[in-house]
Amino acid sequence: MVKSADTVGARIRYWRMRRGGMSQAVLAGLAGVSQSYVSQIESGRKTIDRRSTLVAFAAALQVTVADLLGQGTETGDPARERAAECVPAIWSALIEIEDGERRPSTRAGEQLAGDIGRSDRLRMSCNYPAMARILPNLLVEAAAVGGPTLAQAAYQASTCLRHLGYRHLALNAARVAVSAAESVEDPAWMAAARFAYVQSLPIESAALAARAADRSLGELQADAGDVRVRQMLGQLHLSAALTSTVDGRLDVARDHLAEANREATSLGDPADGGGFNGCGFGPTNVGLWQMSIAAEQGEMGRVIELSRTVRPQVLAATIRQLSYWLDLGRALADTGRRDAEALGAFVQAERAAPIPFALSPLARDAVVSLAQRARRRALPDDLRLLAGRMGIRLAT
Repeated sequence: MVKSADTVGARIRYWRMRRGGMSQAVLAGLAGVSQSYVSQIESGRKTIDRRSTLVAFAAALQVTVADLLGQGTETGDPARERAAECVPAIWSALIEIEDGERRPSTRAGEQLAGDIGRSDRLRMSCNYPAMARILPNLLVEAAAVGGPTLAQAAYQASTCLRHLGYRHLALNAARVAVSAAESVEDPAWMAAARFAYVQSLPIESAALAARAADRSLGELQADAGDVRVRQMLGQLHLSAALTSTVDGRLDVARDHLAEANREATSLGDPADGGGFNGCGFGPTNVGLWQMSIAAEQGEMGRVIELSRTVRPQVLAATIRQLSYWLDLGRALADTGRRDAEALGAFVQAERAAPIPFALSPLARDAVVSLAQRARRRALPDDLRLLAGRMGIRLAT
C-alpha cells in the first residue's frame, strides 16, 4: 500500500537491523514496550504518540531521536531542499557572530527594521524556506547593531532552523540570542531568548530543558511587572510543563501548568493574536499546550475533550493552528474508529501551515497509518491527494 520508506517505523527497523539484526523482542525489552507494538510501529499500522517513547527507542538503538525522525537529512521535498541550500550560510553567519566578528552595517536602521519585520511575518506564516533565504544577511546586519535587534534576528533563526530539523544549529542561534539580550540587560528579550534555548534542546535533554526553564523563571521573576516578560514567563512555564512530562515528573508538570493557567487567566489572549514576539501567550495557547501534554501522557480522549474548548484561530501564528489540528487528528486516529474525522483534521492542519505539515515526521507517519488501515477498503480520495502532496506514494 505505502511505497515510501521514509517513516519513523521504517527507520526503527533500519537501525534495528544495523544493530546486528536485533530482534523485535530484544528492542521491545530495551525500550520498555511490547513486541507487538514494535511490529505495528515498523509496519506503519501505529504511530508513536509520545516523545518519551521516541527517546526510549533512540536509546535502545544507540541513535538520536533526530535519526529516527530523519530531521535535516531527508531529500526529495522541494521546500526542504530549498531551505537546505541556505543552511550552510546561516551556520557560517552564526559562527562569525559567536566568534565576535562584526562587519560594518550596510543598511539604515529603518531598512533593517523592515527586513526583520519581513522575516517575522514569514515566521508567523510558517514559511521557513523563505526565511532561510534571508537569514544569513539579516543575521550579519543585525550583529552590527547588537542588543535586541540581534536577539530578535537570532530568535527568528533559531525558530526557523528548529522547524526545518536543524536543532543543533537552532541551539547555536538561541545562544546568540541569549548573549545579545543579556549584553544590554533587556529582560523581555532575555526571557524570549531563553525560551528559544529551551525549545531548541533535543528531546533526549528533556530534564535539562526543564531545569533551564526553571532557572530562567527564577532569575527573571523580578521583572514580571513588564507584561512582555510575563507573557514569556508564561511560555517558559508551558515549556517546563511539557518537558517535565516527557521526563516523567508529572507533579512538577502540573505545578508549571497551574502557574501558566493563572498567568493566562490574568492576562487574557493578546488583542492582536500575537502579543510580544508573536508568542501568543494566553488562555488559548495554554489550551493548545494542554492538548500536547495530554497526548504525551497517552490521554487521547482528553486531547479530544480539550479540543472542544480551544479556538486556535484567535492566534496569529499559524504554527499554533497546525499544532491544534495535528494533535486532534492523531488523537482521533488513535481511537481506530474515527479515521474519517482524523483525515479531516489533517487536511485542516495542512491548510493552516502547509510547509511545516509536509515537513513533520509525525504528520507523515499519521497519514501513512491511515493509509495502511484503509488498504482493505476503498482509499479515500482526500487521503490519496493529501499523501501525494506530502510525497507519500501509495499503491494504486
